[in-house]
Amino acid sequence: MPVNSFDHYPMSWKPDKSGLKRPFYQSIAALLERDITNGFLAPGTKLPPQRELADFLDLNFTTITRAYKICERRGLIYATTGSGTFVAPNAARSITISTENLKNTLDLGFVASFEQSNELVVDVMQKVVNKSYASQLLNYNDPTGIPHQKTAGLNWMKSFGIHADQEHMAIVSGAQNALAIALTALFEPGQRIATDVYTYSNFIELAKLLHIQLVPIVGDACGMLAEELEKHCAQVKIHGVFLMPSCCNPTTIMMSDCRKQELAEVIRKYQLILIEDDIHAFLTAGIIEDYKQPMFSLLPEQTVYICGTSKSMCSGLRVAYMVYGDAFRDWILQSIFTINVKTSSLDAEVITELILSGAAYKIANQKQQLAQMANDIYLNYFPEKNAGEHPLSFYRWLPIQTHLTASQIETDLKSYGIRVFHSDRFMSGFKTRNHYLRIALSSTNSLDELQIGLDIIKQYLG
Repeated sequence: MPVNSFDHYPMSWKPDKSGLKRPFYQSIAALLERDITNGFLAPGTKLPPQRELADFLDLNFTTITRAYKICERRGLIYATTGSGTFVAPNAARSITISTENLKNTLDLGFVASFEQSNELVVDVMQKVVNKSYASQLLNYNDPTGIPHQKTAGLNWMKSFGIHADQEHMAIVSGAQNALAIALTALFEPGQRIATDVYTYSNFIELAKLLHIQLVPIVGDACGMLAEELEKHCAQVKIHGVFLMPSCCNPTTIMMSDCRKQELAEVIRKYQLILIEDDIHAFLTAGIIEDYKQPMFSLLPEQTVYICGTSKSMCSGLRVAYMVYGDAFRDWILQSIFTINVKTSSLDAEVITELILSGAAYKIANQKQQLAQMANDIYLNYFPEKNAGEHPLSFYRWLPIQTHLTASQIETDLKSYGIRVFHSDRFMSGFKTRNHYLRIALSSTNSLDELQIGLDIIKQYLG
């Protein structure tokens, strides 16, 4: 029996001892998951220390450690060195973001791609269908991409500072697919990847699905802090880092060149795998004066570089380019064959034709102009700028003061005909006291609709 009496002892979680079955660590994990998903343990709740819970249940300390570890791998809880173990912010709900058929609602949540330019894509599609070799685009050949399609992709990426060859490059079905390939190829369940505190919500869900633990690393207006990453690497085994240096989703922070250098030193020192999602490169390279290079240029042998075309050219074609070091090549190819078999050569050919004809650059330029106009409209309603934010981002990160929950804010705005997403959806680990709204600027049918939506948000926030 425990030495101490727990009859009147305050504990944030007291599992029902009568419900425990062997093996006890699995039973405890199941009870904890049930209480989290049923809402009995709210996000951010600090769980009892492992030794205290072991005393309460009259079980071995190691049993509790194993139970907590299972729930941590499932994305239900997270541990902070020196602070304790907490219920994860989004443990009880899916935060995957996708488009929906929203009746009588302006969607400022899902980040689309200024779809006004799709007419230019349609013209190119018709040319591709009429090509003499069109039927060859419908088979299983060249699973990582037809050679001339790869050449076009490599030329496209050269303008972003990427220099690679066809042997270390693959064409995949969009950036999200590229992330799934990278995670399944290079990481195992239970391993850890460092991320920004606020990061891409679909990456959070993907990591949860694959039982990969995310370690939030604090940053500032220049991006993730290198000294914080090194501190965590010294405390626990971290296997990789996920970054969006050209424009972080959701915070819009554009990482400074100096910060890239600092982070590269830490990544090199601890032999981490860097996953660099550079989907916004076309808004940065050659446009922003301070932009120098992607992190891939600093760490080519330790980086998986992902360049999606959904924002720069066309979201519906789902084509992205992956570039990787030689050490990763066999693992990534195996993952591609397992997950994809291959990406549609027809879709890739449309993207290729867009690049070769010069239409891709016209479309990107049009999207840049629309982004500038949309950001100017946003600043009319919310003029206060955040330090380090990208001036042409397709979305904005709006700080708000509120006592309401994230769910209540999203529900309220939806009742006013607006869909936006609260910052809780983007938390990779610990819950912060700050509140933000990520507001998409690129999803409405017109800039007039964007103004209507921003006006409603402005009135709601007072």
